[in-house]
Amino acid sequence: MKILLTGANGYIGRRLLPILVMQGHDVICFVRDKRRIELEDRLIDKIEFYEADLLKPEELENLPKDIDAAYYLVHSMGSSSRKFQQMEQETAENFVKAIDTTNCKHIVYLSGISNDEYLSKHLSSRKKTESILNNAKASLTVLRAAIIIGSGGASFEIIRDIVEKLPVMVAPKWLRTKCQPIAIRNVVNYLSGIIGKEEAYGKTFDIGGPDILTYKQMLLIFAEVRGLNRYILTLPVLTPRLSSYWLHFVTSTSYKIARSLVDSMRNEVIVQNKGIEEIVPQQLITYSDAVQMAFDKIAQNEVVSSWKDALASSKINTELLEFVKVPFHGCFVDKRSSFFERDRSEVLTNIWKIGGDRGWYYWNFLWKIRGYMDKAVGGVGLRRGRRSPDQLVAGDSLDFWRVLVANKEEGRLLLFAEMKLPGEAWLEFKLSKEDGKNKITQTATFRPHGLLGRLYWYSIIVFHEFIFNGMMKSIINHQENDNLELADIN
Repeated sequence: MKILLTGANGYIGRRLLPILVMQGHDVICFVRDKRRIELEDRLIDKIEFYEADLLKPEELENLPKDIDAAYYLVHSMGSSSRKFQQMEQETAENFVKAIDTTNCKHIVYLSGISNDEYLSKHLSSRKKTESILNNAKASLTVLRAAIIIGSGGASFEIIRDIVEKLPVMVAPKWLRTKCQPIAIRNVVNYLSGIIGKEEAYGKTFDIGGPDILTYKQMLLIFAEVRGLNRYILTLPVLTPRLSSYWLHFVTSTSYKIARSLVDSMRNEVIVQNKGIEEIVPQQLITYSDAVQMAFDKIAQNEVVSSWKDALASSKINTELLEFVKVPFHGCFVDKRSSFFERDRSEVLTNIWKIGGDRGWYYWNFLWKIRGYMDKAVGGVGLRRGRRSPDQLVAGDSLDFWRVLVANKEEGRLLLFAEMKLPGEAWLEFKLSKEDGKNKITQTATFRPHGLLGRLYWYSIIVFHEFIFNGMMKSIINHQENDNLELADIN
């Protein structure tokens, strides 16, 4: 079959793609920017790309007509826009109009379990999307998932943040809500197994794992798997707004996503619409096993995708990915360079490992303070970390930065700031040769917004002299076997 895979560079799409290829399908990856997908050569040779934005109908006119089936894996929960419901409706409507011009016979949509009478805005939007997709000429199959557990997943990372950071928790009352978590492996198996099955046409299925748990039980089981003792006290007085702030400050998620999650956590997500187990039989993985499997992937550095890397979770304008040069006019620039005698590959490795658990090489405590300040005003802070300890690709999140360019051959890493700022900021590292010598150039660029932006730049310029200079030297000199804390290296 020829399959159109929307959301191919998203958390689910990246994991589903290789399975479809291995099953012998011809896959067209529908993406906004194909540079954001880092795939093995054996996959790239077997897939096609179609670059377009579902919010721009004119870009969908040349969609291939010989499509047999399609996956709709597009969600806007993490969008910085306050009109995510309108965005989801528009993208679904544009998709239906485009897919109706093709030979597509089957559409599969991954939604959320929504059996309660009163639903959150997030779950209501998913349900509305179902009804829009159902208007397509092709038959629709809806898979409504509960909480999805897998390395790099939003639910997994949020639970991990809570459990690993808080020995004693005073938590909101929604921890008593019941859910039926499902392992990412089971989700991908259902998605890949249901495509083209006529017995699933026009039907909706709930998908969940074998365990029905409260969120409190999920936290405690997670702690048990990690070998941690945790104590939880739930309070009925915390409002959804206060609960969202609590989740935002404790975890790596933004306030907007936290609010969407808290609203959804008031609804029980338990499987009611059964039947998929007869069409796609498989062994369901328990919650505790799913958590352990996720940590096994992390330990082996095999996290295929992360929810934080989706453009929908970023405030970045996708057009910025077209900038191979940072803006200059109207910008403040802090540019430093240094020659070094060390092997180029070792310095390049240090650049590629910046952020996350390694930190920013110099005065890490100040970077942490900046992260706390960012969280306090609704920003992303430093808790997003990075998908991999040593791999970067355009589109990855990196603490409170977004990777725009990651080209090892050129020795260039370009980051765009996603912390709350009165302007826009870029940080670039570039290795080059000059007079036969290796050279590193580190450039911080800030484009201020009005007077406040200019005052911000001048208020921190004195810190740049110490932080940026020390960071560049430490990137050159840092050894893998150093026993010193990076923050103490001068």
